[in-house]
Amino acid sequence: MTLSVWKRVVLITLDGVGVGGQPDAFEYGDQDACTLPHVAERCGGLHLPTMEKLGLGRVVPIAGVDAVSAPSALYGRMLERSSGKDTTTGHWELAGLVQDQPFATYPEGFPDAVIAAFSDLAGVPPLGNYAASGTEILKQLGEEHLSTGRPIVYTSVDSVFQIAAHEDVLSRKQLYALCEGMRKVLDEYRVGRVIARPFVGQSADNFERTAGRRDFAMPPQGDTLLDRLQKAGLTVSGVGKISDIFAGKGIDRSVKSSDNADGMGKTRQALSEIDRGIVFTNLVDFDMLYGHRLDALGFGRALEAFDLWLADFLTDFTRGDVLVITADHGCDPTTAGTDHTRESVPLLVWHPDLEKGQDIGVRASFADVAATIAEMFGLDGLVGKSFLRSLG
Repeated sequence: MTLSVWKRVVLITLDGVGVGGQPDAFEYGDQDACTLPHVAERCGGLHLPTMEKLGLGRVVPIAGVDAVSAPSALYGRMLERSSGKDTTTGHWELAGLVQDQPFATYPEGFPDAVIAAFSDLAGVPPLGNYAASGTEILKQLGEEHLSTGRPIVYTSVDSVFQIAAHEDVLSRKQLYALCEGMRKVLDEYRVGRVIARPFVGQSADNFERTAGRRDFAMPPQGDTLLDRLQKAGLTVSGVGKISDIFAGKGIDRSVKSSDNADGMGKTRQALSEIDRGIVFTNLVDFDMLYGHRLDALGFGRALEAFDLWLADFLTDFTRGDVLVITADHGCDPTTAGTDHTRESVPLLVWHPDLEKGQDIGVRASFADVAATIAEMFGLDGLVGKSFLRSLG
C-alpha cells in the first residue's frame, strides 16, 4: 500500500492488560507480575478466538489461547521506555511522548501545603490523605463524609490525587470544579492526574462509585501524535478517558464511556463518523473494575466479552483502515497489592488487506505505535521506530 491509501486507524488500549516481561519490573516490586497469562490461568483458560486468530497466543503463552501457525495480524509486545507505570505515562508514550522524569507519587500522603490549598478550595479540610483502595476507603470514611461533608482525599503508589464525594453532598459539577482547582495547584508538584470519584449509597455496606469518574491530567509537555495529526487536518476522536488523559490537547471529538460495553459501542460509532484520521479508545474496566479489585475471574470475562465484540467490529473495516490493539501497563489481580504493575504490553496490528501476519518482536518503546501511525499519514519527527513496512 502507498501512503495515500491509509485512511483510518483505530487504536484500542486495553487498560491494564500487561503480558509481563518488563526487564526493570523488579525496581517497582513487580517482578512476579504477568497480568494476561495469570488471569487466564486463574480462569482455567480463556476463550478468545478472535484475538487468537490475530496472533495473541504467539505474544506470550496464554491458557486456552492457541499459538496459531498462520496468524492474520502483526503481533509482538512492547516495553515501556518512560519511567513509571501509570495510565498517563503509558498513553503519552503510545502517542510518542516519552517521560524521562516520572510523575511524583505521595504514598505517605500529600504535603501540608497541598492539603491547605485543598481546604481553601473546598471550605473544609479533607478526610483521609493516605494511600488506599478506592472501594476500601469508602468503607472506612464514607459515613464520616456523609455526616461532616468533608471530601475524601486519597492516593496510591501511582501519581494520582483522588477526591471522593457522595453525590448528595457534592454534585458532580461541584466535584469537577474542585478537581479543576486542585489540578492547577498540583501542576508544580508533577502529580499526573486529579481524579473525581463520585459515589452513592447510604452506608459502608452499600457505597458504590458511579460512572461520573473524571480524570484531570497534567497537560502533555510537548506535542504528541494527536497534535501532529490534528495540525495536518486529520480527525482525532477520543473514546473513554482519552481526552482527559491528554487534557484535551490534540482531540477534535471526545465521547465518555460508562464501561467497556459502552466504550466499544462508541468506538464503532466514532469510526463510522470519520473519513480520515484516528479513533483512540481506552477500555477501562480491565483495570478499574477487575485489576485493582483483584478480580481475576471478572477480568477474564471482560476479555472474552471484548473478543466477542471484536469479531463483529472487524467487519466494519475497509481498505485503508488499520486496527491496533495494545495496553498501557499491567494490573495483575493475582499478585500482592492492588496497584498497576510494570509490564510489557501486547501489540496486535491488522488491516483487511494484510496478506500474512508476522512477528514484529519486542519493541523498545510504546512510541513505536506513534511512529508507525505518523508514517502512515506522511508525518515525521516523532520518537519511536515505525513498523509500517511490515504492514505491506
